[in-house]
Amino acid sequence: MNIQLSQKQIGQRITELRKMKGLSQEDLAKSVKISRPSLAQIELGNRSVDILELQKLSLVLGFSLDDFMSKDFSTSIDVDVKEEKKVKKEQERISVPTLQVNKFKNVLLYILERCAGKPNVGETVLYKLLYFSDFNYYELYEEHLTGAKYRKLPYGPVPQKLDIIIGQMIEKGQLQRIKTEYHGYPQTRYLPLEKADLTELKASEKEIIDRVIEQMSDWSAAMLSNYSHGDKPWKASKDGEEINYELAFYRRPPYSIRVYEDDEPY
Repeated sequence: MNIQLSQKQIGQRITELRKMKGLSQEDLAKSVKISRPSLAQIELGNRSVDILELQKLSLVLGFSLDDFMSKDFSTSIDVDVKEEKKVKKEQERISVPTLQVNKFKNVLLYILERCAGKPNVGETVLYKLLYFSDFNYYELYEEHLTGAKYRKLPYGPVPQKLDIIIGQMIEKGQLQRIKTEYHGYPQTRYLPLEKADLTELKASEKEIIDRVIEQMSDWSAAMLSNYSHGDKPWKASKDGEEINYELAFYRRPPYSIRVYEDDEPY
């Protein structure tokens, strides 16, 4: 990786991401297993960050290394509500997801309404419930549910711009962020402070979300992460890259939720 940023620029970006996540220096230092004074020096630009430390930070703070090291990286990207545009091309189907922010917020609220009370449902489990809802719906109906884009990270697929959306929802009093521990590990949880607007969801969309919740919401974060690693879209993607929705059509049991003509019983 060709790092062209100064130590001070790297420190500033880490500081902004940490604050956006609602983490104290103590919280972040504990999560990436360094001392708080070391993290303070990194954020001040007085200490360099090696690649292993940067990878740990990317997992906790939810950023792509490629994006983080780019010159135009921003932690305050404006997220606008956009309707998905359908792109047509002769003899070729192209997946061009466009994030529908209001739909995404209501899917998030609905999942939390049903699952926030479960002690295992922290950020990692929440990310996977969102991922399987989006990709299962696309596989079955060939349409995007929320239009969220996901990146392949070591612990499984992670939705992009989620921190920005959650930050907006916390500011509007729609969500509450809670820091706790689960089995001795730090855990970030979210509580819904208002009900989802179910008029935003079609019956078919709600059905897919319900099926994902029923199947996976009781799984541990480790179990769900390991399961996501076996899903074809995640396996076929490169580390840190966006996961192509079209890969959902190459799934096989137990991940596939539709029957293909070439599927035969074993």
